Amino acid sequence: MADFQTSTHRAKWILTPQTLAEKYKSVNQRAVQMLEKYGTTQVEVDPSGTLSYPTHKGDTGDHADKKLKPLSVEEEQFMRAFYEAKLQEVCSAFCFPHKIQATALQYFKRFYLQWSVMQHHPKEIMLTCVYAACKIEENHVSAEEIGKGIQQDHQIILKYEMAVLQSLEFDLIVYAPYRAIEGFVDDMEDVLKAATAETDKIMLTDAPLLFPPGQLALAALRMANGIVGAVYFDRYLENIVARPNSGHTVSELTNLLDAIESLVKNYKFPSEKDMKHINRKLKSCLGHSAHDESRKREKKSKHKSHRSSNDTPNGEMMG
Repeated sequence: MADFQTSTHRAKWILTPQTLAEKYKSVNQRAVQMLEKYGTTQVEVDPSGTLSYPTHKGDTGDHADKKLKPLSVEEEQFMRAFYEAKLQEVCSAFCFPHKIQATALQYFKRFYLQWSVMQHHPKEIMLTCVYAACKIEENHVSAEEIGKGIQQDHQIILKYEMAVLQSLEFDLIVYAPYRAIEGFVDDMEDVLKAATAETDKIMLTDAPLLFPPGQLALAALRMANGIVGAVYFDRYLENIVARPNSGHTVSELTNLLDAIESLVKNYKFPSEKDMKHINRKLKSCLGHSAHDESRKREKKSKHKSHRSSNDTPNGEMMG
């Protein structure tokens, strides 16, 4: 944990709840303003990372004469939640280590501190984050392999790579709670498996943007211990705060763990109905017309006999 104390992760990417809420509101407002001014929120990206913003209000097809409805902050949260869960599914399907999954999730979360999902579709950013995490964690998998495995165009992954890295401010070293768990479980081996599952839940919430990994790990262990009942956890916390450089009292640490657990308990995952509604709004914001969607459905119908979405880890991924 000593390295974390001097890391950019700690210095730049652990936020207060107020700051996090303000960032989500700010990126949403910028996209709303873009939609009102130009009739689209789409920001084009080329492989060098150069961004192209709309410069005039163009024809948005079937939506040209209608007032486009932007996504709300809450709907953006649902969209991110949906694709964060998909990211975990993709990593699991490829049998990637938890460290890659955690790094990719952190990249994804950090990217959308800078951008609205209305400006860059999360499906494309999700895949690019997985690819970037594989590279930084030295688990070399090509963009072609990832694209082929989930039947997506790997060129999209490569196109967004530089834009993602720039949005991360090239802070690529991520500290995940999984390794920290191992340091806490010398006397809690029975809860390791359960704690890993609880950590998976924590990683889908805003907690990685609000708390350091050691606290996330302790929260996962306490939640798991509540299920398994392996140790007297209050005494375990007393031993933790008694260590040099702890920096917290038992009461303070308990409040922090309560806050993390509350995020897990209050975590909302979008329903299929939610996603269909939000996805329709997102497509209109990005300038995709109903005619385009009709042609896409017709094309899919013609080729339905040649592929099944159930054969890939991305089978349920929203377009």
